[in-house]
Amino acid sequence: MVLFGTLVNFFLILIGALIGRFLHNIPEKMKETVMYGIGLAVVAIGLQMTFESTQILIVIVSIVVGAVLGEWIDLDMKVNDLGKWIESKMPSSDTKGLGIAQGFVTATLIFVVGSMAIIGAIDSGLRNDHDVLIMKGIIDGFTAIILSSTLGIGVAFAAVPVLVYQGVITLFSTQIGRLVPDDLLQFFISEMTATGGLMIAAIGLNLIGLTKIRVANLIPGIFVVGIVVTVVFLL
Repeated sequence: MVLFGTLVNFFLILIGALIGRFLHNIPEKMKETVMYGIGLAVVAIGLQMTFESTQILIVIVSIVVGAVLGEWIDLDMKVNDLGKWIESKMPSSDTKGLGIAQGFVTATLIFVVGSMAIIGAIDSGLRNDHDVLIMKGIIDGFTAIILSSTLGIGVAFAAVPVLVYQGVITLFSTQIGRLVPDDLLQFFISEMTATGGLMIAAIGLNLIGLTKIRVANLIPGIFVVGIVVTVVFLL
């Protein structure tokens, strides 16, 4: 089932949010160690994906050109500005209804924004490989526990935008095979997977706290892969 990874992500957020409602005062050391463990696993998955490349030079070019485009557009700043704008529109009162809204907005920004959602959804659509979205679901589930324990049940409602956003990208990706020759598609999949793997490894390093890479600014590299692979294939 092509939407399996997205559905797993959806339900893990719901389960995490519900568990978080019954847990309070989670020790900081426990939160830190769990996130370190998840970060290490994400790095391992990212590197494993990178090794699927058949022409690593394409991965390097795509990452570098994508980084230049991303920094020029400054996607990371735009994402942060969007979050700040949404938060500015939310009243700061502590009433029950507004608490739900705050939890929903905060969790949605965390779960939806990021390269892992895009890369994982594309991977599900193109290869029917759900490993990235399942790992993202595990991360989101633990994050939902922590957020829900402090921001309330509104975090659970953030599962809906995740389902819609990732589902649309996945379904769109399944149509690419109808428009692109099979040889070119397989070539693109291997290099897209490798390029996305490096981005996922960067997310893991950020989770561990070793780096502060603006991964959102690397996302254009996915589109650069398509252009470079097409040019190389035609030559």
